[in-house]
Amino acid sequence: MPDANTHLYASSAVTLHLEGMGCIKHEKGAAFRVWAPHADAIYVIGTFNEWDEERTPMEPEGNGHWYVDVPGVKFGDEYLYLIHNGEQSFRRIDPYAREVTNSVGNTVVHDPSFDWQGDDFELAPLNELVIYEMHVGTFNATGEDGPGTLAEVGRKLTYLKKLGVNAIQLMPLAEFAGDYSWGYNPAHIYAVESAYGGPNALKKLVRLAHQHGIGVILDVVYNHFGPSDLDIWQFDGWSENDKGGIYFYNDWRSVTPWGDSRPDYGRSEVRSYIRDNALMWLEDYHMDGLRYDMTLFIRSVDGTEEKTIPEGWSLAQWINRSVIEQFPKAVTIAEDLQKNEWLTKPVDFGGAGFNSQWDAAFVHPVRAVVQAAHDADRSMIAIRDAVNYRYNIDAFERVIYSESHDEVANGKQRVVSEINPDDPTGLFAQKRSTLAAALVFTAPGVPMLFQGQEFLRFGWFDDGNPIDWDQADEFKGIVRLYRDLIRLRLNRDGNSHGLSGQQVQVSHVNDLDKIVAFRRWRDDDPEGDVMVVLNFANVHRDAYRIGLPAAGTWKCRFSSDAKIYSDDFGDAPVGDIASEEEPWDEMPYSAEVVLPPYTAVIFSRDREE
Repeated sequence: MPDANTHLYASSAVTLHLEGMGCIKHEKGAAFRVWAPHADAIYVIGTFNEWDEERTPMEPEGNGHWYVDVPGVKFGDEYLYLIHNGEQSFRRIDPYAREVTNSVGNTVVHDPSFDWQGDDFELAPLNELVIYEMHVGTFNATGEDGPGTLAEVGRKLTYLKKLGVNAIQLMPLAEFAGDYSWGYNPAHIYAVESAYGGPNALKKLVRLAHQHGIGVILDVVYNHFGPSDLDIWQFDGWSENDKGGIYFYNDWRSVTPWGDSRPDYGRSEVRSYIRDNALMWLEDYHMDGLRYDMTLFIRSVDGTEEKTIPEGWSLAQWINRSVIEQFPKAVTIAEDLQKNEWLTKPVDFGGAGFNSQWDAAFVHPVRAVVQAAHDADRSMIAIRDAVNYRYNIDAFERVIYSESHDEVANGKQRVVSEINPDDPTGLFAQKRSTLAAALVFTAPGVPMLFQGQEFLRFGWFDDGNPIDWDQADEFKGIVRLYRDLIRLRLNRDGNSHGLSGQQVQVSHVNDLDKIVAFRRWRDDDPEGDVMVVLNFANVHRDAYRIGLPAAGTWKCRFSSDAKIYSDDFGDAPVGDIASEEEPWDEMPYSAEVVLPPYTAVIFSRDREE
């Protein structure tokens, strides 16, 4: 938002008004501007005028906006707008409130000053990004009363750094109704959830995360607002068809799966309201990226291509173009789940302009394969297609995962519980869930895991059921397995560079014996090839031949059967393999490998000195 102290415009030949929306603080007090085109009169009431309903009238600016400059307003003061429309009167929280006492309380005059301590963090490029999705309220809730807080998340950053992730993705934390929520019911999109600690707590978390080398991506919700505790609903008293009024569609386009509250993407004031919000997170909170919740219902009324919302698509384009221009290092991620390549095409070519999108073409087939009760029902064709899938020409235009907040709720559970609901931490659940994890970290795409997945968190996600961190110690071997996979994915030891490359070749698909092998490589590093072999059957194989792209000794960098990961694992001696001049799988060389049951093994060569 422009600096309120330097940007002015004239509403008349005499009076100069400060630019901006909401509370515009300055040295002598604060100005206030609100959009309410159907109001007859508006007053600002607050602690600075003893909540007097007549002392501080606002003046119309002639464009649906109202304005007043109030001397003596201090940071920390509380206020509301008192709006009159005919015989109706409403007390409203400021739509641009940066801080509120709670979702049904008062607006707080927020002090935006913060010592970022020279923060100049830059997010890793997409091909080197590993995302950890978390829910603030349950990730590290240590108190008996209330949800977890942003400060408590900060206390686990050392753990996350050791795990190896370089970005956390926070589920939505705009102020919502009550204290417990997934966050997908935003009541005040400019304010940070007060139960989590509010705006300064978020800034402290981002600063601390950056100091740990971890970026922060925020989940934002623009496909609907509320529907609870929604002060912008019929904000100035006007509406049609008993719908939401000036901020919302007032016809059939208002209906969403979450309520009758889709914003009016065609109205310039609402478009600016949403765009400015997206940019606020990047500017004021140093966010490294945004993940847009279910863009399908921004671009479509009912999730079909028959009832599209062109102005929703153009709004996404406008926001993403603005992000590229103002924050070129930031990443934008769409959740659309329709395998639509246009989400990640550039705006100049008619695309929505997102950098990446959650990929239904990966998560659903991979989960189906590892969750199937019988080996005969596991499709290696489905695994091949999941590994090969991409949007447009960039392998990293998709985010790949086996668990997310949506995939472990809404009638679905954690992978380990889907595999064996009676024994979700038993051998088969461990084995097959880590097969899925191995695919996440070796297939082309941006890998993501969901909180607790790395230590066999079971059941379903519930915003009132915090993570049990004793389980991380109980299954520390599985945590190490994830850590080793992330280490390989990011080429920490210099022997797995191909995993960050664009190229993939699924060289071996054996649907009878349930084995898949694929090669990953980079065009700029001929010695960085990686071979990944996965056995999706409960059968041990001592001498299984696979093709190899080059001669030499291929060293085993990882076996998910190793006993260091679980005392239940077989610890079969996979070992290194030496290439033989026997063409196989349309490759010039091959070798026989040991494949334990339900196991992923990863090979690469040492570099020539």
